[in-house]
Amino acid sequence: MTEIRTPRLLLRRWTDDDLVPMAEINADPQVMRWIGDGSVRDLEETAEDIERWEEEWDDEGFGLFAVELLASGELIGFTGLSVPEFLPEVLPDVEIGWRLGAPFWGQGYASEAAHAVLEFALQDRNLDRVVAINRLGNEESENVMRKLGMTYDHETKHPEFGFALHVHFIDLTEYAA
Repeated sequence: MTEIRTPRLLLRRWTDDDLVPMAEINADPQVMRWIGDGSVRDLEETAEDIERWEEEWDDEGFGLFAVELLASGELIGFTGLSVPEFLPEVLPDVEIGWRLGAPFWGQGYASEAAHAVLEFALQDRNLDRVVAINRLGNEESENVMRKLGMTYDHETKHPEFGFALHVHFIDLTEYAA
């Protein structure tokens, strides 16, 4: 089982116990406002998401990690790698992404977890480049991207919903973990 420990977090594969807390995160309109069309996701949709994320681990050798607080064991969201099939123009690049519950924002958890995932991408998966894609206006995510040392690449449109997206990248051959 793939696990990464940081000073405050455990990044790990998904378990059945993660379904309800992740569904609660996905049901929060504040969390979901920047994701897809902004719709919240229910328990069944979250179960489908987790199943898909686990399949990506099996198919690609990487995926989205469940992120829990070491101190309490509480699930706070996810951080990890995925194939951004919704935006074919950036393929074959791999995307880094994160989604944390609102009570965990502003405490450095997203940056801490994402730094660990970049190290995983470089050292364990031998990726040369990783992208991050965010909806225009999501300054919080852009701030995490800057902390990771990512560079703005270009603006494009979401192929399904039409809103502006920013694509950032980091060349992992130059990344200092």
